[in-house]
Amino acid sequence: MPAKKSATAARKTAAKSTASKSSQKKQTAPANMDGQEQDNLLYKLFVDMLKDMLWAEKHLVTQLNTMQTVATTAQLQEAFEDHKFATQKHVSRLEKVFKLLGVEPEAKKCDAMEGLTNEANSMIQETKEGTMTRDAALIIAAQKVEHYEIASYGSLVQVARTLGNEEAASILEKTLWEEEDTDQLLTDIAESDINPLADDEQEEEMEETEEEEEEMA
Repeated sequence: MPAKKSATAARKTAAKSTASKSSQKKQTAPANMDGQEQDNLLYKLFVDMLKDMLWAEKHLVTQLNTMQTVATTAQLQEAFEDHKFATQKHVSRLEKVFKLLGVEPEAKKCDAMEGLTNEANSMIQETKEGTMTRDAALIIAAQKVEHYEIASYGSLVQVARTLGNEEAASILEKTLWEEEDTDQLLTDIAESDINPLADDEQEEEMEETEEEEEEMA
């Protein structure tokens, strides 16, 4: 855990250094981009990526509601609830970047996020309700989403800096760091509690427990 924090701190320091160098080479892009800038292919890719992530984050809010509802442990339910509120904040940040660029915040369907959430729903269907194994599956599904978001926001930050828009890069970088923190939190929950308990679960025992509960009902 300390090593992870150290690595994160080092990345933040490196990011500040990169931002400083970037600002020396190129001024931050104006809020309303001129025609020449809007014709830039990298700028168009940047806007398209932002639209993709706006859809992804909005879609994720709904999925996190589902994952919170079906999670077994209160600890994981709370983690998903916190992540949901953070995701809503990420949507607001993306809208702020759109405003900074003078572009309408239009969401474009993200096939990757749709695929990841479909997989999460499949994992829910394939695991038993009320088990640690289901929580382990939920964490795996959630971390796949986190890794996609980390890669996406990392790319957005670097493209924003290449375009000379340090303000947009700084806004997006806050989200990147929060995604990394969430990923680490999920790892900690899995390693300390969920996975060891899931490892003790046996299918036969679960079936016997279900039969006993039905007899008592």
